[in-house]
Amino acid sequence: MQLSYNEIWKGLEKLAESKGLSLSALAQKAGLDPTSFNKSKRIGSDGRKRWPSTESMNKVLKATNTTVFEFMELAGEHYQSPQNMIPLLGLAKAGRDGYFDSAGWPILTGDWDAVEFPFTLDKKVYALEVSGNSMEPVYRDGDKLIVAPDSEIRKGDRVITKTISGEVMVKEFQRRSLNQVELKSLNPTCDDVILAPSDIVWMARVIWVSQ
Repeated sequence: MQLSYNEIWKGLEKLAESKGLSLSALAQKAGLDPTSFNKSKRIGSDGRKRWPSTESMNKVLKATNTTVFEFMELAGEHYQSPQNMIPLLGLAKAGRDGYFDSAGWPILTGDWDAVEFPFTLDKKVYALEVSGNSMEPVYRDGDKLIVAPDSEIRKGDRVITKTISGEVMVKEFQRRSLNQVELKSLNPTCDDVILAPSDIVWMARVIWVSQ
């Protein structure tokens, strides 16, 4: 199942209508800027189509208590049992040796499980399962983070980072320069992190969260 650009925006419009909300009110309910879903925001200044981010979509679905499959029905996509199985590993294990290669791709061992993912993607992904409450309120115990190692990373993206010390952390990417990489903590009680590029083994973008 793969929604087109027009279907995604149609789904958001239908979702707002089904909840008795305007698009602005829907965005606000999800904690987003009220103009996030305006038609004027759907095309960039360079003329390219702008898609809602996966983080924005997840906030909308959570705020309206809507499942992915219910949204796909609104968008005009009929749900069928998902066939995409992707590798799943507990985040607590991800820092140990033997689970990833130097580029951040899974080395599939007996400890890897599998989970269904409802979308057809044009890139390879895997899932890491959160345990504990160290990343609240953004991610909670049991959330499954869908990770794409070959996805471009931009400011504001959530990323999985593995350091040469073996630590694996989930942070928000802020900035990269020749001398340092700045990462913002998801939990406001935790300190932000600044790393030298040489301290990073790999970094991969979180493109979706299944809650």
